[in-house]
Amino acid sequence: MKQSILMLAAVSALSLSACEKPTVVEVPAAPTVVTVPGPAGPAGATGATGNQGNDGTQGATGMQGDTGLKGTTGNQGNDGTKGDTGNTGRTGRTGDSTTVIVTPSSAPSN
Repeated sequence: MKQSILMLAAVSALSLSACEKPTVVEVPAAPTVVTVPGPAGPAGATGATGNQGNDGTQGATGMQGDTGLKGTTGNQGNDGTKGDTGNTGRTGRTGDSTTVIVTPSSAPSN
């Protein structure tokens, strides 16, 4: 089997190399003609105004802003109105027969 595969490969190589290959002839391309423009002509008429475009879509909602600064302390309020005079107290009871004597203090020394 090995020999038959080797023989088949050798015969295939010889038969393919013996084929006649056609000769390719390249035809040169025709030269390109370049036309030089003449002077410019007069300007054309103004075109018609175009249609107005469609409205765009609404943008996304913005982010919430930062917290504001703390305000200053307010002014002090006015004094309140004076209250009414209270009721007079009851008369005290009579004391015992104790006498209090107040002695004068000595003169200050300079």
